[in-house]
Amino acid sequence: MARPSTGANLNIAQLEQILNNRRTEVGRLSKQRKDLQRKLDALDREIERVGGNGSVSGGKRGTRARNEQSLAETIEQVMRGVGKPMGVGDITTAVEATGYRSNSASFRAIINQTLIKERKRFAKAGERGVYQLKK
Repeated sequence: MARPSTGANLNIAQLEQILNNRRTEVGRLSKQRKDLQRKLDALDREIERVGGNGSVSGGKRGTRARNEQSLAETIEQVMRGVGKPMGVGDITTAVEATGYRSNSASFRAIINQTLIKERKRFAKAGERGVYQLKK
């Protein structure tokens, strides 16, 4: 198999022509990438408009979901509204129903971690995975 040329036997005009061709190709590919990114951004906006959480398989580039309240505050608000101990699954469903947005693929696990971390606000209520507000 022949080795690629090192360019040692090319004159300056030929090398400049190769560089110009590559610059042109980079410019064309950059424009193509910009057009595709614009289309992807439009699709993300459309997904969000119809109620999707914006997560896209393969990893979503962009910003993290922002909410008016922290997750702990939202959980506390939900639990105050219910007034009795709740399971992690029920808390997750209720928090999502408030409109809280998350890009996490495992939002239930995030809820569980928050309940464990915020021991000043939440306490276990007998059964496994059931929590209540601290009194």
